[in-house]
Amino acid sequence: MERTIIEGGFYILRYTNVGDQIQQYEEAVSQEFIQFHFCQKGAGSFEFNGGSYQLPLMSKNVILLYNPQKALPIDLKLTPGSAVVSLVISIKKFHSLFSEDADHIHFLSPENNTKKYYDTRPVSPAMSVVLSQIMETKVHESMRGLYFKGKVYELLSLFFNKSEDADVEQCPFLVDEENVRKIRKAKEIILSQMTEPPTLLALASEIGLNIKKLKEGFKQIYGDTVYGYLLDHKMNEARSMLNSKQYNINEISLKLGYSTSSHFIAAFKKKFGTTPKKYLMSVSS
Repeated sequence: MERTIIEGGFYILRYTNVGDQIQQYEEAVSQEFIQFHFCQKGAGSFEFNGGSYQLPLMSKNVILLYNPQKALPIDLKLTPGSAVVSLVISIKKFHSLFSEDADHIHFLSPENNTKKYYDTRPVSPAMSVVLSQIMETKVHESMRGLYFKGKVYELLSLFFNKSEDADVEQCPFLVDEENVRKIRKAKEIILSQMTEPPTLLALASEIGLNIKKLKEGFKQIYGDTVYGYLLDHKMNEARSMLNSKQYNINEISLKLGYSTSSHFIAAFKKKFGTTPKKYLMSVSS
């Protein structure tokens, strides 16, 4: 576990279990703090009340915990090969980050800020990229605090971004739960068929929506177009495979459905500003 102070009342914890057994990590946290736990890979569980209650932390998921009435010390068990980034921030500091019009963050409201709050959601492709940068940083020690500060603010912005955390009450499309279910089904389909994704017309037909509603609904829920979301997912998968050092560039391009490795290299460079080969050299150094 590595602990880095961002500023007063705000710090980041990075956990990695590179062994072959479950590892336990503990950190005292008072009730004045909000906790965000991003699981980049692997899995784990939080232990509460002396182990009488467990809360699972799954790969590519984030858990938010806040209880102003009771301290929530971190007691985290991680499986081998797991990596987790945790942000711990005081409620006072947290409030100072947001303007008064951030009304979609409901636990910031005066009537809710004394109540306990729990949330879990998938890590978006954009968040996953930032998490990888945080875990794999090669920044000099003298610049690390500044680098982390920028990255954790970016991570919080993505987490609370209104377009990704759609407000059902303000979006007429999302009032219809059946439409939401169909859009989520569309996401599952494109991810399961990412090497040969269906056309928008075929996808709309399969989920039972017209193309216009598919495009509008997908943008509302996931903050991106259908194929923009898929590309982000594929690039994130590419980074994960490069990080594992188990695949070469040709193998990755085939697994992601690219007809040639040059098409994959071009897409990767456009997304991350560097080639897969140079990225692999940077994480191997």
